[in-house]
Amino acid sequence: MLFRPSVESDLGRLLACTVDDGISWADPDRLTGFLADGQYRHDRIWIAERDGRVMARAVWWSFAGSDRPMALDCVYVDPSVEDRVALAADLLSHAHEVYGTRPAYHVFLPNGWRERPAVAAAIAWRQEAAARAGLTFELERLRYEWTSADPLPAASGRLVFRAEEDDEVFAEAFRRVAEGTLDHETREALATMDPIEQARQDVEDYKSMPGERSWWMLAHAPDGDLVGVALPSANNGGPVVGYLGVVPEHRGHGYGDDLLAEITRFLAGRGARRIAADTDLGNVPMARSFERLGYRNYSIRLVLSSAE
Repeated sequence: MLFRPSVESDLGRLLACTVDDGISWADPDRLTGFLADGQYRHDRIWIAERDGRVMARAVWWSFAGSDRPMALDCVYVDPSVEDRVALAADLLSHAHEVYGTRPAYHVFLPNGWRERPAVAAAIAWRQEAAARAGLTFELERLRYEWTSADPLPAASGRLVFRAEEDDEVFAEAFRRVAEGTLDHETREALATMDPIEQARQDVEDYKSMPGERSWWMLAHAPDGDLVGVALPSANNGGPVVGYLGVVPEHRGHGYGDDLLAEITRFLAGRGARRIAADTDLGNVPMARSFERLGYRNYSIRLVLSSAE
């Protein structure tokens, strides 16, 4: 078996790799579109090849122009392969060795996926393969959406929202909001990084999204005290709730709803007909805030990542 990154002449064979088992994957339209705009690159699409036939395919995603693969999007193994787990794990491990890192695998699943035998089976072998390749930690995230058919959340008038051009001011606000956060990814980063450096990295990550930096807002109480951060943004699918958080001393007063309402109103005011958002399954306060403000949980994002 030959393991290698793809090249342009492989495109026809890459497009022939199809998944029909109810989970998210890099379908032909996504593959060709993302190759065209730089979110996929041939050197980040790996194949396992035998006698000129593609037996397995793994596709990594990143923002266009990124110097590193950011997430694993799709794992395919030909149905004729007897041990799909072993082949997929070998393919991922070969790519990880070249990358020098193990990007997380993001899989989008329907609600109630555990009660859907075909979907549960489709993700089970991929989970095992990912674990063998070092992606041993599993995080489930709830996916929400607000649409223009839903009522627009009212502004409470309790907070003053201001733009801020200085990234360092935002980094300090991010640092304060991260104290005691329920967000798993932030907690994991803080376990190995200085808080202000972690906050600066967050600023850079959010700046790399398609949403405009000028949309970001700091929320203050009428007396000028910082209450939180509200980042309307966008990804390649359209408008999103990029980030929101309340500083520790102002938690417990419902300000998260105020931040989410402002983000929603801002994006709707710019013509958004749909706004998407995610939160960890364990972040119950955030999930309840989404639901209070008219957001609907429509699916699940399962993230398989390295525990290192």
